[in-house]
Amino acid sequence: MSKNTIAHLIHDRNARGHAQTGWLDSYHTFSFGSFYDPNRMGFRSLRVINDDRIAPGAGFPTHGHRDMEILTYVLEGAVEHKDSLGTGSVIRPGDAQIMSAGTGISHSEFNPSPTEPLHLLQIWILPDEEGLTPRYEQKAFPIEEKRGQLRLIAAKDGRDGAVTIHQDVDLYASVLESGDVVNYHVKPGRYAWLQVAQGIVTLNGEELRAGDGVQINGEEQLEIGSNIGGEILLFDLG
Repeated sequence: MSKNTIAHLIHDRNARGHAQTGWLDSYHTFSFGSFYDPNRMGFRSLRVINDDRIAPGAGFPTHGHRDMEILTYVLEGAVEHKDSLGTGSVIRPGDAQIMSAGTGISHSEFNPSPTEPLHLLQIWILPDEEGLTPRYEQKAFPIEEKRGQLRLIAAKDGRDGAVTIHQDVDLYASVLESGDVVNYHVKPGRYAWLQVAQGIVTLNGEELRAGDGVQINGEEQLEIGSNIGGEILLFDLG
């Protein structure tokens, strides 16, 4: 199910929770809905990583959230978002969207295309403070900024053009082509989570595939590469 290496723990893609309806095919990295695993309750402030495929013309009707930082990262297709703040937007690959639910927010998420599938990751992170004022933010990050390098897309201080998140988290994205390698040092007192969004990558020489997650338990030097191509998210967590 999960296996140890020197300083990290691999959460196998095949041990994720799975829910399928007529329009939604969803895999859960952490316990969510009817999927419960006491060893998968989240990691640090990271609470949910759902890998969702949504059929054309379908989606989540209006529903509510509170006291959660909710990030949407689109891999294929587009998602139409509407919320109780009056925000209406379309999120496409390359965009990072965050919604701070705070004291309460309602929203809907739909695949607006009549023919194209939608593939996205939805990420929930516990905020560093409850009762925040709800907010919405969305920014585009061109693939050129992520190709063969780590691009900061979300951070507590919103530096370098990242969206702002109410938690001690730096979130990086990278698109790796054949032969690409990126390096990252997890500093003492910090933790990290690597999520393989697409393709096949290696972490310190060990092969990982789309859906695999790696829990990094403390200081470690990471070398992430690919021989055929892949896309990753790397969370640096307090």
